[in-house]
Amino acid sequence: MDRETRVRRLCGCYVTIPTMFRDGDLALDLPAVRRHVKFLLDGGLKTGNSVLLAGGAAGDFSTMTFDERVALTDAVVQEAEGRVPVILGAQTTSTAELVELVKAAERAGAEYVQVSPPYYFEATEGDFYEYIMAASEAADVGIIIYNTFWTSSNVSLDMVDRLAETPNVVGLKWSTPGLAFMAFERAVVRYADRLSVIDNRLTYVTSHMMGARGIELHPTNYWPQWGLRTWELLEAGEYAEAQRELVRVVIPFYEVWEEMAGYTGGDGYLDKLCLELIGLGSSRSRPPTRDVRDQFRERTREMLLCCGVPGVLPASVG
Repeated sequence: MDRETRVRRLCGCYVTIPTMFRDGDLALDLPAVRRHVKFLLDGGLKTGNSVLLAGGAAGDFSTMTFDERVALTDAVVQEAEGRVPVILGAQTTSTAELVELVKAAERAGAEYVQVSPPYYFEATEGDFYEYIMAASEAADVGIIIYNTFWTSSNVSLDMVDRLAETPNVVGLKWSTPGLAFMAFERAVVRYADRLSVIDNRLTYVTSHMMGARGIELHPTNYWPQWGLRTWELLEAGEYAEAQRELVRVVIPFYEVWEEMAGYTGGDGYLDKLCLELIGLGSSRSRPPTRDVRDQFRERTREMLLCCGVPGVLPASVG
C-alpha cells in the first residue's frame, strides 16, 4: 500500500479496543474481544470513518506478554475481515521487541502500528529516531507516531519533521500538552498535508478545522452510532453542533473517569464498565489496576442514562 493511501485510510474515530479477560484467571478472552469488534462493525464502523487500535493503553498492553499482544491483534484483524483498518499498539521499552511487534503486525494483516517514545528511561531524540528507523525497516506497515504524556519524553516538531520524511511514517497522534506554546496546533498546521493527525486532546473541533483527520473518542466503544455521528458533524463543518454533542457526552464520561482515577491507575476500565452496563461482554482490567466495577457501577449507569446511551440495563440486571 502506498503512502498516500495509508494516510487517507487513517481517519475518523480512532477507537482503542478494551482487552477482555476471563473471570478468575484473567487470561485473554478472545471470543469477548471478537464480539466487541462485531458490535462496533454492526454499529457502522468501517474504512473511511474509523480505525481500530488493538493493544493500546486502554487495551491493557502493559500487562500483556508479547504473545498475548500478537494473539489479540490476530483476533481483531480476523474479526474485522478487512472492513476497517486495524492498528497494533507497539509501545515498548525495547527496540528488539518493537521490531518483532512490527513484523507481527504485518503477518497478522494489521495496516499500522502505533509507536511512542520508550518509557521509564528518558530517551533522547536521537534514541527515538533510531528506534523508529528500526521499526520502519522491519516490515511494510504504516507507522503512527504517538506523542503522549504517558512516556518519558515529548516528540518535538523538529523530530516530527525528520520522521515525516520516512515513507511509512503516515500518522501523528497527539495527547501531550507539549513544552512549546501551542505545540499541537502548530503540529496540525505543519503536518496536515503530509500526515494523518489524530487528536487525543479533546480539542476535536478546532483541530478538525485546522486539518486533523482523526479523533480518539472513548464513547465510540459503547455507543458507535454517536461516535460516527459526531465525526459526520465535524466532516460536514457543523462545528457548533459537534461541540454541543461533545459537551453533552464526553464531559460526563471524563467526570466519571476522573473520579475513578482517584481510586486506581490504568486506562480503559471505564470503557469496560460502560460495555457491561449495555449488556456486552466485559471484564476488569488486570492488576495493578484495581477492579472498579462494584464501586462505580451505579455512578456509571447514571452517567450513561443522563447522556441518552441506548440499551442501558436496569440496576436489577446490570
